Amino acid sequence: MRGAMTAPRIVSAATDSQIADWLFDHLSAALAANDGVVAITVPGGSTPFPILAELAQRRLDWGRMAVWPGDDRIVPEDHPASNVGRIRAALEPLGAAVVALTEDARPPHFALTWLGMGGDGHIASLFPNTDPRADAPQPVLRLTPDPLPPEAPFDRLSLTIPALLDSDAVLFVIRGADKRALFEAALRGEHDLPVARLLKAAHQAVTCFT
Repeated sequence: MRGAMTAPRIVSAATDSQIADWLFDHLSAALAANDGVVAITVPGGSTPFPILAELAQRRLDWGRMAVWPGDDRIVPEDHPASNVGRIRAALEPLGAAVVALTEDARPPHFALTWLGMGGDGHIASLFPNTDPRADAPQPVLRLTPDPLPPEAPFDRLSLTIPALLDSDAVLFVIRGADKRALFEAALRGEHDLPVARLLKAAHQAVTCFT
């Protein structure tokens, strides 16, 4: 039986370089712990890519890493809104295997699930209108956010809460005081938005950089 989540660690005013240092330490330990492929899932949007650029300057065995987007917009990979296209451009030159999401995908156990959070409390593409469940039977959902974000008005594919939590650790990177307040309210159980549902179900260490 899974134990309860330990108290999340919240690190304030973290720089991209400090977050990259944390990622390097965590991923180095995961690579050292086994001889096979280490899988991680990373978010889209604008926040992760400066951090990934910092991480690329550190010496990791990217050839043993498989990188999954936590969600993606249903657009061609060369479209500016494609998460997997941007992740490929950032990490494939380093040797990482980048895996595109499909409706029938079978995601692995992750060494790390890295998430952002929207101002409405969504994680990956699990928006409030999609009523995400901690016991969702499938690992990947096709869904339509409502309302559609004007900056990316597309249907989505998203890992579900159980797939995201099939992981050794969870990392959030959240920018802005309003989002931090929403995240902390989720930790206190003050709302039932998607981020709160994931945190309630989490059994592993959760680190949040703000």
